[in-house]
Amino acid sequence: MQKKVTVPEIRARKKDPKAITMLTAYDYPWALLVDQAGIDMILVGDSLGMVVLGYPDTVSVTMDEMMHHIKIVTRVVKHSLVVGDMPFGSYNVSVEKAVENANRIMKEGRADAVKLEGGKVMAPVVEAIVNAGIPVQGHIGLTPQTASALGGFKVQGKNAAAARQLIEDAKALEAVGCFSLVLEAIPAPIAEMITEAVSIPTIGIGAGVKCDGQVLVTHDMVGLFDKFVPKFVKQFAAIGSAISDAIAQYKDEVENRRFPEAKHSFTMKAEEIEKLIQILDK
Repeated sequence: MQKKVTVPEIRARKKDPKAITMLTAYDYPWALLVDQAGIDMILVGDSLGMVVLGYPDTVSVTMDEMMHHIKIVTRVVKHSLVVGDMPFGSYNVSVEKAVENANRIMKEGRADAVKLEGGKVMAPVVEAIVNAGIPVQGHIGLTPQTASALGGFKVQGKNAAAARQLIEDAKALEAVGCFSLVLEAIPAPIAEMITEAVSIPTIGIGAGVKCDGQVLVTHDMVGLFDKFVPKFVKQFAAIGSAISDAIAQYKDEVENRRFPEAKHSFTMKAEEIEKLIQILDK
């Protein structure tokens, strides 16, 4: 069994030749598979709203729904550092509410850290959570919870002014104590500049190979989410189509009475059947 990954260990991986690995997990089987694979960090992301709960976006996910899934994952994981996502509305109401919800993720959910979206404007919130003794992973660039304000799911930092703002956001989050930063949908050259500008690890998702690590949504990378495939996703498997084929085969075999076969059924001694027949005939 591999030892548990810690926040200081992730911080120390800055510029490590071996990039940091991170994937999402939301339930028992996925958490077990990802953890046993030796992935460094597991994100219980609010992406579960779209890939598990069927919502049209991540904004709809509630704190209680996040807690339900965080508890499942931390119950299973032995190796990976578990990061619990703070859903929309859980940290942008007030600093006090943000600290309260972050405490809940750590205390009830038993996560190792929390993640929240936003740059410089969220620095006071991040600082308060860090001062409460809770490790925080930042998230800048495309921030799905506020995608509507950004004009949709679009690449961020494509002009000089926007790119400069992202660099400033990264530095601001580093200054208030984030232990790592997720960079989403940012041009690779800008993500590289951000990575060079801060002393904490950057975890890219659609931000090029020069980040200190990478993260993907598991349902995307194995072909289980069929609504759309972001440009930055590589599908390492086609599990969705394999499951569909299996269900179709099951349907066919059941309808045509080819399943279950004898090997899938239980037997009974012939003499016991005979006794039963005699009992029923009386």
